[in-house]
Formats: sequence, C-alpha cells, structure tokens
Amino acid sequence: MRLAGALAVALLLVVPGASEGQVQVERVTCLNQPDCLRLSNGTVEVVVTTRIGPRVIRYGFIGGDNLFAELPDMAVPTELGEWKPWGGHRLWTAPEHMPRSYVPDNSPIEARVDGNTVTLVQPVERETGIQKTITVSLAPAGTEVVVGHRLTNRGLWAVRVAPWALTIMNTGGTVIIPQEPYRSHDEDLLPARAMTLWSYTDLSDPRWRIGPKFIRLSTDPARESSQKIGVSNRRGWSAYARKGTLFVKRYTWQEGAEYPDYGVNTETYTAGSFIELETLGPLVSLEPGASTDHEERWTLHRDIDVSGDDDAVEQALAGVVGGGQ
Repeated sequence: MRLAGALAVALLLVVPGASEGQVQVERVTCLNQPDCLRLSNGTVEVVVTTRIGPRVIRYGFIGGDNLFAELPDMAVPTELGEWKPWGGHRLWTAPEHMPRSYVPDNSPIEARVDGNTVTLVQPVERETGIQKTITVSLAPAGTEVVVGHRLTNRGLWAVRVAPWALTIMNTGGTVIIPQEPYRSHDEDLLPARAMTLWSYTDLSDPRWRIGPKFIRLSTDPARESSQKIGVSNRRGWSAYARKGTLFVKRYTWQEGAEYPDYGVNTETYTAGSFIELETLGPLVSLEPGASTDHEERWTLHRDIDVSGDDDAVEQALAGVVGGGQ
C-alpha cells in the first residue's frame, strides 16, 4: 500500500471497540520515520511520529496531498544540537528564544492509543525542565481533528511561558487571517485588535494581500526574505488554502488574558517556499508540577477558491467559517 508522502502501512493496531465507520489506527513508516501512527476514518488521515517529536507530519484527504510540509532534510544548527523542522505540526514554548525554543526533538517519545485518540508525550527537556504533550483525536466521520497541546513544568521553579502551536504548510498556498468586523468611526472610537510586526516585516512585499476583511500571505520561492506578522484574533479561526483545499484551524481567544509578542494569538511566517500558520495560548507563570493547555480544532474542505477579492473570499468561506465579518 502506498500513499502520498511515502507512507507505507506495516501493522494494524487493535483499537478497543473499533467497528466499521470508526477510526482505525495503524503503525506505518512515513518520511522514512518508522513506527509512526496513522489515524484514518475513510475520509481523512492523520500521521504522528513516535521516534521523534511530538509531531504530526501528515494531514490530508485519503489519497490526496499532504497539507503539511515534508522537510526531512532541513536542519538548523544550535548550541543544543541539530534542530530539524521535519515539516508538519509541532509544539513550542513562547516567547521565541535561541536556543531555548530550538531544543532538538529528535528522540523517541511515549505514545498511547485510546480509541480514536493518540497521546504523544515527550521526555522532559533537560535544558528547560518542560515536558510537551500533544493529543490527537480524529472524528469517526468527516474531517475534524482535535489537537491538544500541553506544557508541564517538571523543573524546580516557576517559568513564564505560553503554548505555541506551529504548523508548517505544504508550499504553494495562502494563509488567510480574518480581520475584525468593520465599524465606522462614529460607531467605535477604540482600537479593535493588535498587530505585531517584526524588524524584517515589510507590508509592501507582494506576498501580502491586506484588505478590509482578510489578511493574506502567500509563498513565493523567488523571494527568500522572511515575512511575519501576529494579530490578536478574536474571530476564532485562521486558514491555509492550497490547490482548492482549505485547511482551517479553530481556537479560542481568552478575553483579559495576556498573550505573547505584544498580545497576539495568531501568527504567520514565510520565507521562500516555507510558510507557517501558528497559534498561541496565553502567557502564564507555570509553577513546578503545573500544566497549561491550548487546543486547536482542524478541518479540511474541498473546492474552495480564495483567489478573488475580499468579497469573493468571504463568499467562498461563508459555508465553512461564516465569512470574515
């Protein structure tokens, strides 16, 4: 059996209570990583690693493209060793710092299967005292995946962190972030949201398309310079569109909470063919033994065209996320 992304099935795991129409979990090799776990429900499949991570390295319709990037050969040298993006989805701690954020996750992890849920637990990071856990639950039907992210402080003193969920998307697409609903100056005098810019952000770069209803960022392999923004996104979703398929993340804004990077919970970054869609939980002072959680809910949608103006995009997304307003 051969699937997109060089996925080869090796062994069907026994899932308690599984029957036709429910989720199957199989042990597979993916991106040359043995002992991955593939969750499938007949419509979509999700693949997670156990020899590295925690990582989700594939999400897509069965027989279709991987919506996540596949970067097995990319590496970043750090003081702590070689960190590898691998592609796919990972969990970091915010705010970003070198080398703390780049602690290599190239070692085996604990993986537990319970029905349609796989729990991935990383050994405690010696350098930070943080233990990272990702849970992945695939719905028995449809495309929804619930992804839980947990940071636990196994150290001896409190640390100030936020969970940071980063997804490297398959190149050639466009990130979509909704703007806040329009209100006239007569209706609302106060600011509606924060937008964070980095020192390398250039909003005149043609990869950006910023309108009254959406912020869009696309890849361009001819432009290697980095671009990034962050926003305080109260709309509850962001998305990535590629070749007619739309990947949607849903997550919750916690009013009154403090968020990293000047108060943002949604970020996007690109450089050349590389592009990420990122979400963040609130900053907390994490006491020894305590945990903090952040949840994303993923869905996939076919035949979505986001190439037009803001009104056309709003119409295309209306049945998926309710539009941009």
